[in-house]
Amino acid sequence: MQTCVPVRFEEEGPRHHLAAFKTPPPLDAAVVVATRRGPRLARVRGTPRPGQPEVEILRLASDEDLKKAERLKARGAEAYWRLKAFLKKQFPKVKPVRVSYTLDGKVAFFFYKAERRAAFGKAMGELARLVGARVETVHLGPRDEVALLGALGACGLETCCSTWLQSFGPSTIRMARDQQLPLSPEKISGPCGRLLCCIAYEHPIYKELLAGMPKKNARVCTKDGVCGKVAKHFPLKGEVEIKTPTGGLVTARVDELVSEQEGGSA
Repeated sequence: MQTCVPVRFEEEGPRHHLAAFKTPPPLDAAVVVATRRGPRLARVRGTPRPGQPEVEILRLASDEDLKKAERLKARGAEAYWRLKAFLKKQFPKVKPVRVSYTLDGKVAFFFYKAERRAAFGKAMGELARLVGARVETVHLGPRDEVALLGALGACGLETCCSTWLQSFGPSTIRMARDQQLPLSPEKISGPCGRLLCCIAYEHPIYKELLAGMPKKNARVCTKDGVCGKVAKHFPLKGEVEIKTPTGGLVTARVDELVSEQEGGSA
């Protein structure tokens, strides 16, 4: 294990890469990083920590490096429109998302969205001509596209995947049910069209709370003698909704429930 710092390539979303260094760079410093594809500009996003380095910091970025990065950003924007026009005719199902260059301008990363990975084949030569560099294609899924471009979530804040989230964990319908969320896709889906990532954040707490509650359809009684079957959980309140034999609904705290024998027969 070496001592590394996390760095972020700003054109690729929030994912951090661990970088080795000779002199500890300050937090948020712009640095030039050596990668397998060539030198790239990155930002230091954390303090030194043990880890296995993926890249190496060559130096702090100079004013000239920053100016060059801005010129390459503009060059990438121009290349994007050239690729868009080409793909519309040749690969109509491929949507270009972004073009970014290594700091030496020799390699262009072409980020695209498609239902499946595209086989560009002989068209790679034309792609290279249009961007003026060797092309590395990067296929993006729906979540990756939002992480790269950014979007507003249902909470009104920028999406987690485009600000700090490092990897996508599984979110399931079962998690949504446990949290009593509406199962309408419009309510529990993010801008990417997939289940909200934040459903998974809170699920361990809900799972712990539900473990101490009677299961749905279990027969329970209140201390006042009202008996019936559990119809709904309110984990954060520590309450359940009980459906009585007559069809009525009664809300009761879990810690006030008694056995059916103590409460009477339902």
